[in-house]
Amino acid sequence: MFDQVADAVASLIEPDYDDFRFKAHRYGLKVWFGPQKPTRVHYESQFVNRRHIDGGEGWAIETGFHAEHPKPADNEAVVAQLQAGEPRWRKRLGPEAELAPFFGRPDDWHRLSEAWIEPDDPDLVFELASRLTDYIEALEPILRDDR
Repeated sequence: MFDQVADAVASLIEPDYDDFRFKAHRYGLKVWFGPQKPTRVHYESQFVNRRHIDGGEGWAIETGFHAEHPKPADNEAVVAQLQAGEPRWRKRLGPEAELAPFFGRPDDWHRLSEAWIEPDDPDLVFELASRLTDYIEALEPILRDDR
């Protein structure tokens, strides 16, 4: 499924992002820009255990942006950049997008993402690709301002 999501994202994103990279696997998709090796800041759509989201049983799909630097201060700098740009990205991403610590981890990694509890949608591949594209196009201009 996530290979199909990757193909759809590649067809949906603006041509400005010619350094698009991805890695799909059984449980998720990671998208980043630039070098061949995945970067510590990236976009992801993945299965997560629901207990990390609402304490329930089962699974969810999280979609959005991750900051996973080994040094918490580096992730906090990314969070500060996203907070400063919130008026720009909030218009496109809406109230569902949550800037918070990573699901199921201490406060060292951060995310700007949303989770869908046990989605049962025949158009799930397209819905995930569309939403991940929303995150990329809303956040990448902000993140590239400092690159």
